[in-house]
Amino acid sequence: MDENGTYHYAAPSQPKKPKRNGMSQAKIIIICVLAAVLAFAAGTCFYTVDDKQQAVVTTFGKVTDITDAGVHFLLPFGIQQVEKVDVNVYQKIELGYSTGKNSSYNVNDSESTMITGDYNIVNVDFFVEYKISDPVQYLYSSNDPELILRNLIQSQVRNVVGSSTVDAVLTDGKENIQMQVRDLVTQILSEYEIGLTLVDVKIQDAEPPTRDVIEAFKAVETAKQKAETVINDAKAYQNAQLPKAQAQADQLVQNAEYLKQKRINEAVEQVAMFNAMYAEYANDPQITRSRMYYEAISEILPDVKLYVNTGAASDVQMLLPLESLLTPMGGND
Repeated sequence: MDENGTYHYAAPSQPKKPKRNGMSQAKIIIICVLAAVLAFAAGTCFYTVDDKQQAVVTTFGKVTDITDAGVHFLLPFGIQQVEKVDVNVYQKIELGYSTGKNSSYNVNDSESTMITGDYNIVNVDFFVEYKISDPVQYLYSSNDPELILRNLIQSQVRNVVGSSTVDAVLTDGKENIQMQVRDLVTQILSEYEIGLTLVDVKIQDAEPPTRDVIEAFKAVETAKQKAETVINDAKAYQNAQLPKAQAQADQLVQNAEYLKQKRINEAVEQVAMFNAMYAEYANDPQITRSRMYYEAISEILPDVKLYVNTGAASDVQMLLPLESLLTPMGGND
């Protein structure tokens, strides 16, 4: 009430609104979420491939790229995915045996026991090396390419061993068997297109299933080695003797050439003598014929005394032989 007696009513005061200090809590949460998403996206936008690998990149499940060693960009949030494959690493398959962590040797008879072409039983262990040649085929052409390769090798091993003799499998035919298996498996792998390439096939061990047979084949192998040693010794002796024989042959050839030339020279000399004699004969044929006749008689009958009667009178009586007349008186007849 004022001085005049009038009553005044004051309106109740309104509470003051608090002042806003910075951003609201909701905005802060949104920013944090966005930052986390961006950080996650940044962390998944890059991937690294080492020098032994290749990476297969798929976009929405479809293969779009194959990348080599290095750092590469990738679309996040599952748009693109990467599958890394060891393409520059040799991997192995053991058939008929397995090696443990401590280099222990475990035999698997179900894989190693085979029948040869001459109906003998042998245990053959194979060591196989392979590598991945096509990462796309390796990942998407089959469910288990290693199992396919293992079964393929085992099948071809039995095929080749089954067409070979037991002697070849256990002794000197191993190299040929390895080569046949390698060629067959390589040809079939190119048809299967599972992204694997065969590097090498080796017979780790081959032996008969029983101890007696093992000893018998060892004896055969020893005999073959001895035979090879004897052959090598014979070849060494041959190599040592051949130069001597060649030297002797050269000497004989030289002697023959010498005798040949000597005979030629003698023939030339005789021809010259004949020509000279013929020239004399042509000058006086009668005298030459007589002289040739007397020389021939002297050569044919060297102990016969030859007397030449040059007298022309027919009444001269010849008394032969003259040696008896020259014998001293009282001498032996």
